[in-house]
Amino acid sequence: MTILSLSHVHASLGSRAVLHDVSLDVRAGEFVGLIGPNGAGKSTLLRSILGLVPSSGDIGIAGKPARRMNNRERARHVAYLPQDREIAWAMPVEDLVALGRTPYRREFSRPSAHDAALVEQAMQRMDVQQLRHRSALALSGGEQARVLIARALAQDAALLLADEPAAGLDPAHQIGLMQSLADLAGKGSAVVASLHDLGLAAGWCTRLVLIHAGRIVADGRPAEVLTADHMRRIYGVEAYLQATEQGLIVQPVALAGMPE
Repeated sequence: MTILSLSHVHASLGSRAVLHDVSLDVRAGEFVGLIGPNGAGKSTLLRSILGLVPSSGDIGIAGKPARRMNNRERARHVAYLPQDREIAWAMPVEDLVALGRTPYRREFSRPSAHDAALVEQAMQRMDVQQLRHRSALALSGGEQARVLIARALAQDAALLLADEPAAGLDPAHQIGLMQSLADLAGKGSAVVASLHDLGLAAGWCTRLVLIHAGRIVADGRPAEVLTADHMRRIYGVEAYLQATEQGLIVQPVALAGMPE
């Protein structure tokens, strides 16, 4: 089942064209990593799907044109974790995570048992259940990031869009996060995440989409996309690439054209 469909999408920020003729389908069960250099258009692509950036072309979510969805309907289909993780509310962690259930609740209604179960599950996945009664403003940056990821997981949407979800997390929590996202995809959701850590992208994503200068230049399995040629031409680096039982190892070692 196709959960997300993009056809000939163009987007601009002010007078600057950022995305050029992007077409992409994402099916249930896929964990897609959006990769590419800074300024390639990854964040703009995610924001275009959400209607946060003006765009042309066709964007479909769960078989329906995105432009025909109101905010509540879109939120029932799509959860979004933005790159900006700042928390402005002095509220308990558990209440903040529970905001992920807002699209499913009537105004002023109490959370259902199902809501509470999903909130608890999300907190456990991100290892923040011990923080449930603490103010979100009293947390470290890494803890705040995990709480906001938990809020997105609690939304339990068929499509999760995440912009640099591993940023600011220590290695153990990065791996825990990627395992959680992979598990979501394995249970039938679709996950699209922009990632700068190519090792995490290669090790956990089922598919990588390489974007450069607003265009898709490669789309396929990690070993098909993370090639020495792409690392050299798109990223400007020489890289050590090694296939292992645990997946593809990717380690940039030198600037392209420089001695390794």
